[in-house]
Order: sequence, then C-alpha cells, then structure tokens
Amino acid sequence: MLRQTKDDRTLRENLMLASSTAFVSGVINVAGMVAFLAFTSNITGHVANLANNFVQRNFREVAVFMLWLLMFFLGAFTANFIIRSLEHKSIYRAHATPVILEIVILLTVAVYGHHFYDEDQLERELIIGALLFAIGLQNSLVSIISGGLIKSSHLTGLFTDLGGEVSEWLHPRTGKNPVVKNKILIRITILTFYFIGGVFGGFFFDRYDYLIFYFIPLILLTILYYDLRPIALHRLDRLLWGTNKRKTS
Repeated sequence: MLRQTKDDRTLRENLMLASSTAFVSGVINVAGMVAFLAFTSNITGHVANLANNFVQRNFREVAVFMLWLLMFFLGAFTANFIIRSLEHKSIYRAHATPVILEIVILLTVAVYGHHFYDEDQLERELIIGALLFAIGLQNSLVSIISGGLIKSSHLTGLFTDLGGEVSEWLHPRTGKNPVVKNKILIRITILTFYFIGGVFGGFFFDRYDYLIFYFIPLILLTILYYDLRPIALHRLDRLLWGTNKRKTS
C-alpha cells in the first residue's frame, strides 16, 4: 500500500488504503468527540465556530480554534515535508514515517487518556490539537500517495466529487469510462468505512473507554506490515530452507 506512487498504484491497493485510513479517521473522529467533546476531522465546522466566536468576542475560543486549525495544517505540512525529504532514499520509508509518527501520537493519547486525563478544559483542547495533527498527517499522506484521489476524512469534498462522477457515469452522452467507475468505487469505499469506523469508535468507547485509542494504531501497523510481509516471508523462507539444506548436507 505504501511502496507505490500515484502512477504505479492498482485499484486494489487504492481500495485497501482508502478503506483502512477512512476507518481509522471514523474511529478517531467519533471516539474523539465522545471522549473530548470535539470533532477531530471537521475542519469546516471549526472554521465556522472560529468565525462565530470572533463575532461573539469569545477570544479565548477564537485562539483555541485557531490552534486546532494550525495543528491540522502542521500535520499536513509535516507529512509532505517528511515525504519529500526521504523519497529519494526509499519510497516506503518516506511513506511509512508519517504513519509511524501518527502511531506514536495516538499511543500517547491512549496512555494519557487512560491513566492521566482529568477532563480539564486545557487538557481536552491540547489532546484535540494532537488528534487534529494526526489526522492532518494521515490526510496529507494518503492524498500524496494516491495523487489526490483519496482523502480519508474530507467527506464534504467526497460527496461533491461522488455526485459529479456518478452523474458522469450515468449521463447518456458520456461513455462508461472505467477510470470514473474506479473513482466512484473508491469514494463509496471511503464513505462506507468512515461510517463503519465511526460506529465502531462510538460503540466500543462506551464499553472500553480510552482503551479504544490503543486499538487504532494496530490498524496502522497492518498498513505498514502489508508491504513488509513479502520481504519477511522471503527471508523466513530462506532461513528455513537454508537451515534444511545445511542439515541435509
């Protein structure tokens, strides 16, 4: 999922990347809302709240929403900066490093939320900022990898693109372009798995509290493992067969 660039990716790889990252975004957004009382991927809503609080002269809230928007921006900036810095050495390393950073952030939130969180307002605002940074990282990463095709938490844009593409597919004057069909499949996959992730996040947070944030990094680890699996199996095969050959000789 992470070794290929936008021009080398298959539909299967894009669907796997879209489903896994959209699921993660859904879990984080709903679990973050239940746990910390703010959405972690609703940038449009945060801008609206920023404007409303500015009109109401709630300048502390204005500062908070500006911080949250900045954190999402910095997450996207950091992902792109890491990728451009490492892609000349290894495409996989360039794409995997932002995922590893996201895992570290989510594990930190999990540990802090489970052991230290006292539901203080400042704590809540800082944790939401950290989650926004993580979502910004992920959104930028998958957008770069897929050439802008996948944005795992940008549902407003998704519905806009999906509406246009379905119209294109169904219009009597346009042919059944397979590229458009593939885009529709990817959009529907993102929407479906985002919803499933949201249901999962809300359901299991009610039962397991902040432990849910330990689960999310496991999904990201499977993304990392997917590209390493053939190498690991090859080395294991060489190790086993090499050992057998030495024994027989």
